[in-house]
Amino acid sequence: MALVPILWTLASYICIVLTSWLLAWTVYYDFTRTHIPPGIKEHAKLRVFNLLLNFTFGLGLFLEKLGICSQTQVMRIAFDGIPPKNDSRLLIKDLFFGHVPVRVYCPKSPSPAGNRKGLLYIHGGVGQVGSIRAYERVCRYLARSSDSVVVNIGYRLSPEFPPPIQSQDCLTAAVHFLKNAKDYGVDPNCIVVGGDSSGATGAAALCQELVGKVGVPRVRAQILIYPFLQALDFNLPSYQQNHSVPILFKKRAIRMGFSYFKMKINDLPRIMQNAHIPEDLRVKYKKWISADHIPDEFKARGYVPEEPASFSEELHELCKPALETWFSPLLAEDEIIRQLPETFLLTCEYDVLRDDGLLYKKRLEDNGVPVTWHHLKDGFHGITFPIDFGSLAFQSTRIGMSNVIHFLSGLSK
Repeated sequence: MALVPILWTLASYICIVLTSWLLAWTVYYDFTRTHIPPGIKEHAKLRVFNLLLNFTFGLGLFLEKLGICSQTQVMRIAFDGIPPKNDSRLLIKDLFFGHVPVRVYCPKSPSPAGNRKGLLYIHGGVGQVGSIRAYERVCRYLARSSDSVVVNIGYRLSPEFPPPIQSQDCLTAAVHFLKNAKDYGVDPNCIVVGGDSSGATGAAALCQELVGKVGVPRVRAQILIYPFLQALDFNLPSYQQNHSVPILFKKRAIRMGFSYFKMKINDLPRIMQNAHIPEDLRVKYKKWISADHIPDEFKARGYVPEEPASFSEELHELCKPALETWFSPLLAEDEIIRQLPETFLLTCEYDVLRDDGLLYKKRLEDNGVPVTWHHLKDGFHGITFPIDFGSLAFQSTRIGMSNVIHFLSGLSK
């Protein structure tokens, strides 16, 4: 029996040593590989957020190596966080739209029956992390502040459910809501599709999928918050300038993007240099995806054009799924783009995905689609997520989300 306390003491010491080592590694990694530009306000807060994120990544990798659980599972737990308290201003219901779980947020304030706007929200997380619970605060804020009915879609995640199941789940939920909007007090002609990060990818792809779809009302607008929109060119100015800016580093973004497809990429540096794209595709899509289409003001922070690495047929075959329009909506043809609804686009200066948004803005406007664009000059990827987290939110968190609310509230029916 005396052996048990000794083993517990030994285990405690081991945990303390491992935790200390992991913390030390996190701090070292953060200060040697992370660059927080002077243009970003609230440096210290972002540094803390990044340290916590890197610690979680490291812990997940460590536990995965030990065979205890996967890194993805650790990230999901961290992403879900602590749920907020009950909100007396909203009626919140967990439902199923077809087979897809959703959470519906309806303001309790009086409104003419069937006359509210509706928002289908697709959460971020590269199709692997994120959940209804993780985006509880975001969706509550959107519902309260815009007096809209918000639907938080709980699509299935990769790797347990391989793509494009995530897109299919979102389409199922969207069609159900569009057809049955009146049951939720929503005007079927005033339904918006939105999302952030990879959720904005899903929102853009969903709106393209719904173009010309028979038997459902037309989507009124789309809201795209710092979207990923193409896997063709990873050397656009924003990828160069912000490659080590938290929280989405260039290498991390590309690795997570391809891990969504359950791919093990052994030559990530060459993909980062566009070795997966043959010359004919590069020429074909240059009219839409090129640094030449990025305004000069966004190249001022040291952009230097680079020649792509030599083409690899093996990498191209491996990466082909990432060039489908449900993953790279920027590659859709003009006949689809010109039929898209009015759009709100939010981009951040210190985000590797900034130029995806700028290129999509240009394509939409070139095809006659009305675009409301808001650019956060001190923003970074993920900045809208901590809304409703009190003092943990950044000043630009509130500015960015207030612009989303202004757009949503101002939509005519």
